[in-house]
Amino acid sequence: MTGPLPVSSPSGARIAGDRYQWLVAWQACLIVLLDAASGAANPAVSVGVEVDDAGNVDDVVIRRTRPPHSYKQVKYAVDSSTPVNGDYLTAASRTGSPSILRKIVAAWRQLTAAGEPVELAIVTNRAPDPADPLVSGRDARTRLLLPRAGQGGPSSARGRARASWAKAADVTETELLELLAVLDFDLARDRMHLEETVKQTMFAAGLRSDDPALAAAADWVAEQVVAGQRELDFGAIQGAVSRLALRRGPTRTIVSVATLIPDRLADQAAYAIDWVDRFDGSDAYTKRRPKAPATWQQLQADIEDIPGRLGVASHVAITGSFRLAPAFTVGAALRLVTNTDIAVMQRGAPWPSDAAYTTPITPTSTVYDIGQGEDVAIAIEVATTMTADVQAFLQGQRIPVGRLVVLGPPGGPRDNAVAGPEQACALAVGLRDDARRAAHGHPHVHLFLAAPMGLVVLLGHRWNRVAPTTVYEDLAALGYEAAFTVSA
Repeated sequence: MTGPLPVSSPSGARIAGDRYQWLVAWQACLIVLLDAASGAANPAVSVGVEVDDAGNVDDVVIRRTRPPHSYKQVKYAVDSSTPVNGDYLTAASRTGSPSILRKIVAAWRQLTAAGEPVELAIVTNRAPDPADPLVSGRDARTRLLLPRAGQGGPSSARGRARASWAKAADVTETELLELLAVLDFDLARDRMHLEETVKQTMFAAGLRSDDPALAAAADWVAEQVVAGQRELDFGAIQGAVSRLALRRGPTRTIVSVATLIPDRLADQAAYAIDWVDRFDGSDAYTKRRPKAPATWQQLQADIEDIPGRLGVASHVAITGSFRLAPAFTVGAALRLVTNTDIAVMQRGAPWPSDAAYTTPITPTSTVYDIGQGEDVAIAIEVATTMTADVQAFLQGQRIPVGRLVVLGPPGGPRDNAVAGPEQACALAVGLRDDARRAAHGHPHVHLFLAAPMGLVVLLGHRWNRVAPTTVYEDLAALGYEAAFTVSA
């Protein structure tokens, strides 16, 4: 871990802000590539960077075949001293120029003067102010301040804030709400988070997604701006991909599954499952099971619907945030026997199901007698030990299993047991083969998982010719809960 860095100089801050903007612009370029590959109904066709016809929202513009086009104002901050709130948005600049909100209002009026719809966004690493009456009501899914910003009477905190914002921007409250209906508050996008999002998009676009590739792409955007080339169309972007040797594989159809935090790639997905608000818990660490009346069975139905939403797509990128039981079930829904190639990001690197390996990795296998029925329990113990917990659960809940088979990597469970996609595929095959042998003669499998998410997806992808399987989710201190049942 590095120590604290010196305070950034003014020139350093400008360079960091420019770099941030080039990353946002390259993300927009990737949307052009993805839309072209997927045959989107209204595809993005070019990206403008600091263009002349976009008023005060000119930093990055995504132009589509027809409106609405997307106009993004990028605001980078070197520290967290200025959260996004009413004061930040309505205060005049230090030089006396109009406030951010007033500038956005002027651009909105200009861009909609002909009656065409428009999309606007503030993209910043600044965090939302949780004490601000309007910004605190921002919807995490849509990033809009509506509908909450429109709630409450004139004397409420929100009502007073609406009046204050409208007065500062010289608009009526009705006009303010019309603006807020299309103004995306894309907040708290710190540099590292933005880079990870862009890498995921590069991975889905079939490009290299390592740090050098990201740096080369951002440099290319900067070169175009310096050269006065402010409109980047499909041909220019494809040319950059070729010149920079970014192509890694096929463009992948995105499937987004989110149960922990919203997925920023959901808008680009052919099929998106958003269960963030339907899982119990206040944050990603505590969200482990559906919140009533939502059920595991409903989530399984959504997951099993994935193949029918993809058409003829044979290369799929799985994005989002989810725990191990959904990860296994998503992999099983897109099983290898359906001729679908899947890939998932694991610790910032793509793990595709077709990663080449020489021979399967033979796992260790330990058998424990349970003596409670005809089924078999299998514990995949790769990242950490779980045997004692699973044994206690099986016995305490009287699960009808005769024995528990614990499978793990050679050398025992540890957090770095799987080095990369090739090893993950080899181990997934070895685990599947041993699971087949363990399940032979048993009517049902009860599956428990403690492994890297990417490995679990790849294991589900290969889980065929095994008995019908109930997958359990780890509820931490609460033990385990049966989540999904997949045929095998």
